[in-house]
Amino acid sequence: MVTGDIQAENEYTAGQLLVSQGLVPLKVSEEKKGGLFAKLTDRVSPKQRIIFTRQFATLVAAGLPLSDGLRMVADQTEDKPTKAMIEDILAQVEGGKSLHEAFSKYPNVFNRLYLSLIEAGEASGTLDQSLKRLADQQEKDANMMSKIRGAMTYPAIVLLVIVVVIVFMMVAVVPEVENLYHDLDKEVPVMTQILIGASNFVMDFWWLILVLVVLAVWFVSQFRKTAVGQRWGAMIKLNVPFFKGLFQRLYNARFARTAQMLLSAGVPMLEAIHIASEAMNNVVLEKEMDEVAEMVRSGKPLSAGLKGKDYILPLLPQMAATGEQSGKIDEMLGKAAKVYEDELDERIAALSTMIEPILMVALALVAGGIVGAVLMPIYQLVGDMGV
Repeated sequence: MVTGDIQAENEYTAGQLLVSQGLVPLKVSEEKKGGLFAKLTDRVSPKQRIIFTRQFATLVAAGLPLSDGLRMVADQTEDKPTKAMIEDILAQVEGGKSLHEAFSKYPNVFNRLYLSLIEAGEASGTLDQSLKRLADQQEKDANMMSKIRGAMTYPAIVLLVIVVVIVFMMVAVVPEVENLYHDLDKEVPVMTQILIGASNFVMDFWWLILVLVVLAVWFVSQFRKTAVGQRWGAMIKLNVPFFKGLFQRLYNARFARTAQMLLSAGVPMLEAIHIASEAMNNVVLEKEMDEVAEMVRSGKPLSAGLKGKDYILPLLPQMAATGEQSGKIDEMLGKAAKVYEDELDERIAALSTMIEPILMVALALVAGGIVGAVLMPIYQLVGDMGV
């Protein structure tokens, strides 16, 4: 009698695999998943998806059969959720499913762009090229988002320091100043009175402030899930000062790069537009791209549909028009994406350089104002006592 686990599409397939190994299955049952904690931790991260795609692309390009390539990647993978996913995909492929059908079981890992390129690669016999394009694109996206997050990290730290300084002064310093004036029976200056009132409010109603903050965070998170909230968030990104140029170039680069990949793989124009618009991850721009798709469906070229849109930068329709005339629209869209990506790098660097002194001045004003409101009355007391 032996017991163990086997990776298969369903219980029937698992039984067949056991029989093929010379075993007689007495009982085959599906393994039960864990609870909420397991669902939260049993996820494949974007980094693991990129690593899997790159490794699998290399093995497929080397001429290995899909099942052998998947098995080798699974053996090399240490991340448990990723390993389990690859083994499940392997079982489905060995059970007769196509690769894109097996991948489609994991929509949270492989989006529509990923599945479309895999399907196109299988149909055209260029799966290795599709996987390489996906790996390259995922690495570029991850690098771009890392730069944006890096640019936002410093401002976030400075704002946190400002909040910590204000809370410390309110809780630890201002009450002592109030006690000092009370003991000396002196009138508190107006600025200091304001700080004392704010300090007393924080000390007495800290629980209310905490509840309001939690409710505000919850409300914003729920509002962002609604259609109105998504539209507001999209409009803010596209129009907020200092950042709108950055986000507009990010979305235009995403559309151009994604459309280039899809068209190069042989995906039809209309489908490529819809998938590329989803990749932009902005509902306002997705609506604009729906209008572009309708114009293309009616017989107009892509460049005509893109021209004149509010948030489509002028270079994109110009490059598309050049590509239509030369018959290399995918190549020209790729060049447009490269221009936007380079401009995005420059804007991120410039934004980081510009934000640093602004935040330092803000920190100095806030801290200086509070310190002044605390120290000036003390200096005044010392002067009165000297007189």
